[in-house]
Amino acid sequence: MNISIDKMLNKVGSKYKLVYVIAKRAHQMDETKHFQMKEKEYKSKKNLNRALEEIAADLIHIN
Repeated sequence: MNISIDKMLNKVGSKYKLVYVIAKRAHQMDETKHFQMKEKEYKSKKNLNRALEEIAADLIHIN
């Protein structure tokens, strides 16, 4: 997985908010087993990285 932190910060605005959202989304994935993309579309097997992939794919919008 090769996602640029600069691109992520353009979407989120704050590295602290980015960390918070990724952690919260990963926790949701662990609890509910609900994913925004099909399992095959994820490059990573870990939910933390999958959350990052969802943000990069504009599936999670942060205000």
